[in-house]
Amino acid sequence: MSVLSRLLRPRPDPRESLRPLWHRIVAVSRQERWYREGGVADSVGGRFDMIATVLALVLLRMERAGSEAEPQVFLTELFVEDMDRQLRETGVGDVVVGKRLGKLVSVLGGRLGAYRDALADGAGEEALVATVARNVTLAEGRDPSPLAAMLRDYDRRLEALPADTILAAELPE
Repeated sequence: MSVLSRLLRPRPDPRESLRPLWHRIVAVSRQERWYREGGVADSVGGRFDMIATVLALVLLRMERAGSEAEPQVFLTELFVEDMDRQLRETGVGDVVVGKRLGKLVSVLGGRLGAYRDALADGAGEEALVATVARNVTLAEGRDPSPLAAMLRDYDRRLEALPADTILAAELPE
């Protein structure tokens, strides 16, 4: 094979190894229990909030494990790619997509910071309840406390898993 053909050959997408994890994050975020027991609104906003929340918990777990930044970056890129596709499927035009994607990435960054603080050692349960109340669209009249307890439990279950298990998309239910 010539040097030129090797240079021009398409490279495999390095994100592909994380696509199963991304799909698993979406599947976990769509589990009925978040909506039924946790009180998340079964709406576009509520579903987005759960995807962003589960993704944030996984990214924080990877961060605490001292994982390389590359898988976290690629996972975030898969989030952006999927949100781009979703926006286009709902009829959002090219001119607006970039602005909306920028806002969604900013929302994810905000959630990472909020959940990082609320789940930190020494942060009381009230901190997580307040974070959930600010960052998740709940069904009308629902208390954020049950969802906060569910998220704390999910975070603990993620913490118990080796980083390699998470990267292999073997997330708890």
